[in-house]
Amino acid sequence: MLLIRTLWFCSAALLGTAAMAQGTPTPTETAPSQEAALTKGELKAMRDFKMLDFNGDGKLSRTEVKLFPRLSAAFDDADTNHDNYVSYEEVREFAAKYRAERDRQKAAQAAQPPIQEAPVAPLKAE
Repeated sequence: MLLIRTLWFCSAALLGTAAMAQGTPTPTETAPSQEAALTKGELKAMRDFKMLDFNGDGKLSRTEVKLFPRLSAAFDDADTNHDNYVSYEEVREFAAKYRAERDRQKAAQAAQPPIQEAPVAPLKAE
């Protein structure tokens, strides 16, 4: 669960510049009326992104996520435009990709038949 939350956090924390370019509100631009339509997870992701965005430029640099090893490790995967920053939109895309992969793995595990153990014959006393 911690890994999932961290990856969501990472993906949410990496969505600023691309979001601005596409007109998607960044964590700092979201109006109260828009916040009502967001899920608790999305609101937390926006707060976390804003917290990590130390310089307030709407994107996360490697330096800003350096204190979080899991985020640092996922930085290259999340930075889809390879500009060495992760925007809020890139974080959202990364989180969606991660959730889809996790759901695929869960479905594959559920589709596997359960392992049945062979019955064990009782030991006979001699």
